[in-house]
Amino acid sequence: MAGAIGPRGLLAAIAAGAAAVLVLWWHSTLVISGTVLGGWLTGAGEILGLLAGYAVVVLVLLMARIRPIERGVGADRLARWHAMGGRYVIGLVSGHALAITWGYAVTAHTNPVTEAGTLLTAYPDVLMATVAWFLLLGVGLVSARAVRRKLRYETWYYLHLYTYLAIALAFSHQFANGAAFVTDLAARFWWSSLYLVVAALVVWYRLVVPVRDFARHGFRVAGVRAEAPRTFSVYIQGRRLGGLDAEPGQFFRWRFLARGLWWQSHPYSLSAVPSDDLMRITVQDAGDYGAAVRSLKPGTRVIAEGPFGAFVPIRTGRSTLLLAGGVGITPLRAMFAALSGKVTLIYRASTWQDIVFQSELDAIAEARGATVHYVVGSRTDLGGDPISAQTLRELAPGVHKMDVYLCGPPGMTGSAVAALTEAGVPRRRIHFESFEFET
Repeated sequence: MAGAIGPRGLLAAIAAGAAAVLVLWWHSTLVISGTVLGGWLTGAGEILGLLAGYAVVVLVLLMARIRPIERGVGADRLARWHAMGGRYVIGLVSGHALAITWGYAVTAHTNPVTEAGTLLTAYPDVLMATVAWFLLLGVGLVSARAVRRKLRYETWYYLHLYTYLAIALAFSHQFANGAAFVTDLAARFWWSSLYLVVAALVVWYRLVVPVRDFARHGFRVAGVRAEAPRTFSVYIQGRRLGGLDAEPGQFFRWRFLARGLWWQSHPYSLSAVPSDDLMRITVQDAGDYGAAVRSLKPGTRVIAEGPFGAFVPIRTGRSTLLLAGGVGITPLRAMFAALSGKVTLIYRASTWQDIVFQSELDAIAEARGATVHYVVGSRTDLGGDPISAQTLRELAPGVHKMDVYLCGPPGMTGSAVAALTEAGVPRRRIHFESFEFET
């Protein structure tokens, strides 16, 4: 995709930054001072602290909504990397605190508890850094899957923002106590520049660009239409929408400027190929938020951030299989209308009431000679796994030669990827997106 930064390029840049951090530590550590054990523990703590300070910047960068990165890597993969990176950061910060405290205690010939009290009371900004550590632990706790499933999206999202406060509290501690920065003005300059550049990118892509696009395109709700008992579509009109370069499969983050909705944004994929003055998203009515969106009045202003995502069709000349689960049909409906060549759509749902766009899908299939299969019912009703390798071979003959685009709930996505692999589809041809919380 033109102008995009791919996964390998991004990972290479992150690895190069980590290597530069190690060089910074080596440059600032001429000798290991103190006792052998105390010196090595302190040195390990310093390395872990520098890597933690760098890693939090990487975490923010991954979720800064930088369009070239989102388009090249994909929001789904970035969210997984961010979650994994968050666990690494907590480990690095915890290791830094424990190693430094233990190393100083060994060197001072005291116990770690006494030394921890000394660090908190006698060293500048250590108390603020400790508060930052506990904030990160709290964010990590609410981000654990078992806890996150029990939280509303909005609650989880705003608790997650305490990460920014933790970074701010810990920043001055790095300069006040970090051996790499205390006497090295150049190191302080480049480290500050790293933080300032990432902060500027966050402000630009999360605040300035959405406001600019709102002024340029004038997004407004054109209307709301029911699609199924629990699903409805929202039509958004605007000016010169072709200038957004939105592709089928991509999504926007939508902020509806109505009472009770203006303070939160949610990601929804385009459910139809956009025109120059109209876009459509399709929403599942779940909870208070869904009910409020369903009640939106025509003319309600909208801030739309995007388009985002690398889940877009790649023209290879091979046949294509679209595999949808539930409301995962949303981005695949747009792809189904845009793809050329031989296309097969398999749509999995628990009941016929959950099927969305059936008349549209049938009409598209008839008009372009494509195939649609509806796999409806529970596992018990269907007598086993409804998306098994054998089923895929039967519904999509030659599936092992196809490009596959898959979208649905995480459980369905995981089992479908396994079935596709068993059916002989190379992993590189399986493109998928699952529904997860996003920051």
